[in-house]
Amino acid sequence: MYKDILALLDNSDYSLWGLDRAIEIANQFGSTIYGTHSYAARLHEERFIQMEPGLPARYQVPDEMMRQRQIHGELIEKGLGIISDSYLDVFQARCDEKGVPNKRRVMEGKNYSSLVKEIEANSYELVTLGIRGQGEVKSSQVGSVCERVTRRINTDILIAKNAKSLKGGHIVVGIDGSPQSYAAMQTAIDFSKRFDCKVTALAVFDPEFHYRVFHNITKVLSEEAGKVFRFKEQEKLHEEIIDSGLEKIYRDHLNCAMEMATRQGLTNGNSVKSEVLPGKPFDAILNWLSGKDIALLLLGKVGVHYDDGLDIGSNSEFLYRNAPCNVLLVNRKAKPEPVEEKRPEVEWTAEALEMLNRVPGFVRNLVRGHMEANAHKEGKTKITLEMMLEARKKMGM
Repeated sequence: MYKDILALLDNSDYSLWGLDRAIEIANQFGSTIYGTHSYAARLHEERFIQMEPGLPARYQVPDEMMRQRQIHGELIEKGLGIISDSYLDVFQARCDEKGVPNKRRVMEGKNYSSLVKEIEANSYELVTLGIRGQGEVKSSQVGSVCERVTRRINTDILIAKNAKSLKGGHIVVGIDGSPQSYAAMQTAIDFSKRFDCKVTALAVFDPEFHYRVFHNITKVLSEEAGKVFRFKEQEKLHEEIIDSGLEKIYRDHLNCAMEMATRQGLTNGNSVKSEVLPGKPFDAILNWLSGKDIALLLLGKVGVHYDDGLDIGSNSEFLYRNAPCNVLLVNRKAKPEPVEEKRPEVEWTAEALEMLNRVPGFVRNLVRGHMEANAHKEGKTKITLEMMLEARKKMGM
């Protein structure tokens, strides 16, 4: 899966933790690691020129000024090059010690920009970097290079926050039905087999959002508009159906992910578990992670509602910034095999189906799921018009 890995290095603890994870992965996947550091000699030369008016008078003579510029320029370029080579000496020594094939990459230019160009120009399957760098201060949350590179590349990216090893660790993966989240699940399955990891798959649904939207609408709808919109009936419909309907959608996504694991030899309840959580996705996952010893959180870089113009999903962005563990954002896509429905199929009478088709389209599937779930719960195999009428009566419609 990860043939070529690019490790971004600045000799900070974070980047070295990222390198250690890259070495772990390379050992299991037979990968080559490319270590890289980018330095901006031209930027320092420009800064020196800006500082020239403040130099002592003896340096203000034109010939002397030109000589100093040349000396400074040569020292900066040579010095920064030596520093970069020193960083990569550390990288090479660590890789050689673990028997991992490695190559060096030194680049001159604006750090994030030259790194993005390097990634786009090559076929790296994974990039590792630290959440912060040597410019870290107490109030730092995310380093500028981490943020800018993460937004701009379409490669899987492992963001290191601590020294936690993958071996024998606990991996958590977020599932929302997107192809990227299923690719994250596939990665978790592979890691579980290779690193003897325990896996927990989480899916989160947010019923409260719908309630907030409906309550907000009441503040702006006129009485006449409320009648046209049939607001009271719509609100009741949400209260009766949205919770169970939304939960079923995300539980189905989770079942697909769990079936992926089962088909590849992981044991449900032993090596892999799953949970459906209510709430705002990033908040529910953060709360779940709190106090647990997690080796890695895997997420699709974008979610189920992404479009081509989106660089990163809002939940993934919040979680990679705030999760207390290392994070792997997955950009690849996977499509799981459909899960066979183990429960007997529920039939619909023609009259019940006709009534279902009169339900507003944006909630029709939720109504169907709600009715079929209740039918299964009551041991019924057929949904009739009477059952639909009874449900409508309960919702006051």
